[in-house]
Amino acid sequence: MDKLEQNMRFRTFLRNHADSDELDTHFLRLHDELFSTFDCCKCSNCCKELDIFIGDDEIKAASEFLDIVKDDFINKYIMQADEGYMIKGNPCCFLNADGRCQIQERKPSECIDFPFTNKPERLYSLLSVIEFSEICPVVAEIIERLKKIYNFRDKHSAVL
Repeated sequence: MDKLEQNMRFRTFLRNHADSDELDTHFLRLHDELFSTFDCCKCSNCCKELDIFIGDDEIKAASEFLDIVKDDFINKYIMQADEGYMIKGNPCCFLNADGRCQIQERKPSECIDFPFTNKPERLYSLLSVIEFSEICPVVAEIIERLKKIYNFRDKHSAVL
């Protein structure tokens, strides 16, 4: 049984059976519990796999943090995308070999907020949560725990 397929069926199950506020409460509790003991720098999958958008004010803050002129920072680290600016590289150009971020103190809000499992209205963004479970082991664990909380029984799987 493919885990992604099972998680997509769980997404459908939640969309049909879960209360949005209750689900948010579960997400927040699990997010806080699991991330309190997880060292993201030992994984860094998000930094290795995701494209990161960065706002103009975040560019300014990061360039000042690195003591680089903003235009030089943009030329070296940023590329223009249809939706705005993106950080160059995949993995991220700011990812150090030890899994730490070179601009940790000024990293973009998109990086700070990832994987967004502590944000409200998760019922309406379950597709991205399922996609993030393929990248982030904490999100994968949140999904597995939610399956138990909601007594999810996948008809297509012999064992959960």
